Amino acid sequence: MNTNEYLDALAQRRTNYSLDKDIVVSTDRICEIVESATLNTPSAFNSQTARAVILMGEQHDKLWALTRDILATIVPEEKFEPTATKIAGFAAGAGTILYFDDMDIVADLQKQFPTFAENFPLWAMQANAMLQENIWTALTLEGLGVNLQHYNPLIDEQVARTWSIPASWKLLGQMVFGNPTTAPEDKASADIKDRVILHD
Repeated sequence: MNTNEYLDALAQRRTNYSLDKDIVVSTDRICEIVESATLNTPSAFNSQTARAVILMGEQHDKLWALTRDILATIVPEEKFEPTATKIAGFAAGAGTILYFDDMDIVADLQKQFPTFAENFPLWAMQANAMLQENIWTALTLEGLGVNLQHYNPLIDEQVARTWSIPASWKLLGQMVFGNPTTAPEDKASADIKDRVILHD
């Protein structure tokens, strides 16, 4: 892959909410993508704080059922229908990747390097964000539609209990993927000249 092909792959990565379970990508291939991206995504001090849990099939469905049930206790009943519809859209996908940071590693680094202590949580999140971008782009190249959700911390306790997540892992996001049934919507972009400044 040359540079332009890489940039084109980044441009193809878009949010897609119209998904179903009819994917042709195997579970083994999805695991391969997630493992390779996790192995090769950089992290500050080579801390390797990012963690990923892949939920497929019934486990994916279970995540969105428990999310719906939790939200039903928070959102007023008369306003719950749009929320239920949104959650059903995520459940319609084929799988979800849960992203975590291992905060025990962060805490250990804070002790080892107190001068930078306040930066380690931020650096861990930056590494996790790079991992999410890498996996999202790779899944897109496999022909999958993807969207990223953030129902943490509302679902943290139930997720940890249901999938035996270590206590030190902090949930950061839920990446839903599936077969895209429509093209993603166009996105608005601010003037790039206001976002990238050159001094030479």
